[in-house]
Amino acid sequence: MSHGTDVSVELTGGLLHDWQQRNRRATIPHAIAELRKAGNLENLRRLADPSVGPYRGRYPFLDTDLYKTLEGLAYEVDREDGAPAGAREFFDEVVELLEQAQADDGYLNSYFQDPDQPKQPWSDLGWGHELYNLGHLIQAAVAAQRRLSDGRLLTIARRFADLVVRTYGVDGTEIVDGHPEVEMALVELYRETGDEDYLTQARLFVDRRGQGKLEHTIFPGEYFQDHVPFRELPSVTGHAVRMAYLAAGAADVHLETGDPTLLAALERLWDDMVATKLYLTGGLGSRHSDEAIGDRYELPSERAYAETCAAIATMQWAWRMFRATGKASYLDVYETVLYNAYAVGLSAEGTAFFYDNPLQRRPDHEQRSGAEDGGELLRRAWFGCPCCPPNIIRWMSELQDHIAVARDNVLYVGIYAGARITADGLTVNVSTNYPWDGEITLTVEDAPAEERAIALRIPRWASEAQLDGQPVDVGWAVTTRNFKPGDVLRLTLPMGPRAHGSHPYLDATRGAIAVARGPLVYCVEQQDVEAPVDDLLLTPAAVHRAVPRERDGHLVLELTAGVAPAPAPELYPVLTDQPQESASHEVPVTFTPYFLWGNRQALAMRVWLRTERDD
Repeated sequence: MSHGTDVSVELTGGLLHDWQQRNRRATIPHAIAELRKAGNLENLRRLADPSVGPYRGRYPFLDTDLYKTLEGLAYEVDREDGAPAGAREFFDEVVELLEQAQADDGYLNSYFQDPDQPKQPWSDLGWGHELYNLGHLIQAAVAAQRRLSDGRLLTIARRFADLVVRTYGVDGTEIVDGHPEVEMALVELYRETGDEDYLTQARLFVDRRGQGKLEHTIFPGEYFQDHVPFRELPSVTGHAVRMAYLAAGAADVHLETGDPTLLAALERLWDDMVATKLYLTGGLGSRHSDEAIGDRYELPSERAYAETCAAIATMQWAWRMFRATGKASYLDVYETVLYNAYAVGLSAEGTAFFYDNPLQRRPDHEQRSGAEDGGELLRRAWFGCPCCPPNIIRWMSELQDHIAVARDNVLYVGIYAGARITADGLTVNVSTNYPWDGEITLTVEDAPAEERAIALRIPRWASEAQLDGQPVDVGWAVTTRNFKPGDVLRLTLPMGPRAHGSHPYLDATRGAIAVARGPLVYCVEQQDVEAPVDDLLLTPAAVHRAVPRERDGHLVLELTAGVAPAPAPELYPVLTDQPQESASHEVPVTFTPYFLWGNRQALAMRVWLRTERDD
């Protein structure tokens, strides 16, 4: 598919709009305060004045926390209804520090430029993250140019990118970075500037992986997606964020070059991931030891890593695959990740974060989120490696950019939210309380004289959807006509509770049941049931009888579950011929949206529950 034409989207109401308001009101001011407290600005300032103190932090990529925040602020600092507290001052202060810190040749990294740092630039490509840093700088710069017409960051980013092209381009040293990310940023820089050197550099970085260009330390090449060439990867593998960022960058290269071998590899890898390696919530990555994607069907609930950054990376990949193919199925996954694996990373108040996102919490679980000891049992205000919080901020600011696409006189509305959408002279207002309600109304505000088409995504779970009272199939429901102001399209998506099972090879949840409604996965927290959550028994019939109820502005599901008798004390008891999973009695249970768990006491939680015998 072609790139299409520009679409203007403004969120006007509903859950996504509320999330953006929270981002402006709470998360951004909180992050600015934490970044100041953590010393990120002093790390830049000390390059000119070492008297401010030593480098703060242990990682060489802490500049990216500033860059990701700046990318989000580019959407917020000039808002007509007011910028977040301190946003404009912070934005300008960081940009000025970056201008002062950049080396004469364009290099910029406060860790490697630090006068007390014994490592030299480009000396540790596996873990130095210098190109990863550049990638986030570029994305912040492009956002500032497009949203604010502020070219200061773009000048900085291009100087650094030009250094990389000169040093590691077609005629330079053949290297790759240990952490992919710069690939999609370079493609975006090409789109903004028209300079084909940046596109070429992105393609080179994709093509060089698996060619022996990177020294592997601590972990083997598979961790870096560098053990075989990208097109030969048998499955998504290694560090989950790196994998999805690399795939998103490769998809961008395909979008600009039309390389069919890249698309074939991307489709194969995506299909394998969705079929064997993605959690029900859309989370990616099952191993804590190396933040990695496990084997096929290795998806333990209580040990799910499912890093919040991996959720964002998966959405970036999904969106690009949709742009490349037009298939609605990619947006089905995008939506699952958005409302579950991504949304759960931020507290209801917007000022605390999960780094990893398990699907189960046992009653005696004491491991804290993140890599550090101590701290809160649930979400934390900040991390020593705080890559997820500013990533949440930038993605939250950009939600409207992933609602709709226009191409070939068709407006594709892929994600539903209260919104005003304009493309090619066609303006529609979307009114809905989705995802709590399946009623979606599109009213034409303005339309050109020429015929247009509006395509509405029908999620894979909405097999009985109706458009203007007529059944429509899963995929795209397309209406083509000469639209007039006041024309209305009414889409109804069935929102009955669903009981999900899991593949028989998925040992961790074989035979268990999970509950979903619309795009939302639900869970049980111990606060909402009198029996231990580990003893609850469900049947599909009980799930189908669940009743939605409003609580604190969200819909919870109320149903009746069985309670298993007290288990035998032996860890491995001898089985008898008697039924093993029959309930001794029943209790009322309230299921809450998964993204809202962990905002109360640190008690037990489950997404997957045991199955009751249904004789």
